[in-house]
Amino acid sequence: QVQLVESGGGLVQAGGSLRLSCAATGILNAMDWYRQAPGKQRDFVASITRGGSTNYADSVKGRFTISRDNAKNTVYLQMNSLKLEDTGVYYCKGWLAPRDYWGKGTLVTVSS
Repeated sequence: QVQLVESGGGLVQAGGSLRLSCAATGILNAMDWYRQAPGKQRDFVASITRGGSTNYADSVKGRFTISRDNAKNTVYLQMNSLKLEDTGVYYCKGWLAPRDYWGKGTLVTVSS
């Protein structure tokens, strides 16, 4: 059983930056960030393979950067130029066959 714990969320003004972290208790292959805005479905934000290949949602390209430290089993999400619509609970997801593992999320609130 792998556990994921997110941290780094908080309140930030539009245009500001935050860095989220997700620490896993085991080795995972692909690791992703998702977010869920109030009243909306959970959406994909970014992913990174164990080898470092990345993928981003169009809405965050050029503003967010996903990275990972395999030695620490930790994935990061650097969020710059934050917008009001980036507000939501950010969840970390990791894949280790045969299943996904999810964290409990960290809240990011972007204010005007």
